[in-house]
Amino acid sequence: MDLSALIETTVSGLGFELVDIEMSPRGRTIRVFIDAPAKENGVDVEDCAQVSHQLSRLFTVENIDYDRLEISSPGLDRVVKKAADFERFAGRGIQIKIRIPQDGRRNFQGELLGCRDGKVGLRLVKNALETEDVELALNNIEKARLAPRFD
Repeated sequence: MDLSALIETTVSGLGFELVDIEMSPRGRTIRVFIDAPAKENGVDVEDCAQVSHQLSRLFTVENIDYDRLEISSPGLDRVVKKAADFERFAGRGIQIKIRIPQDGRRNFQGELLGCRDGKVGLRLVKNALETEDVELALNNIEKARLAPRFD
């Protein structure tokens, strides 16, 4: 089993959602971002400590060589990767970068409309009175992050 699968299995077994894994170029630092959708206030310090202790033990047993393990909440500007997440965060602001340009653009920012049939819906604001809805292929999305608004 590869490292990502080990982490995913362990994190979900503890009742958390694995949001993302980042590794330093030489694999010496492993950053794991977790969420707890069932909890109203999301992940807290105790949750991160619980996951950290469990992964540390697992890495020892599996002889995974690393220097540093960091466990964190995904934050307000969390990464959005899975189709279910694009649906879950519908109505929220989002920034999306795509691999292959669409209408001459690679970067989009607007209101997430959800995900259906492998397409992510996005409402773009053209000006104060006009909006435009676009669909982006889920498999063409390079990076997507929520864009929190502080009105």
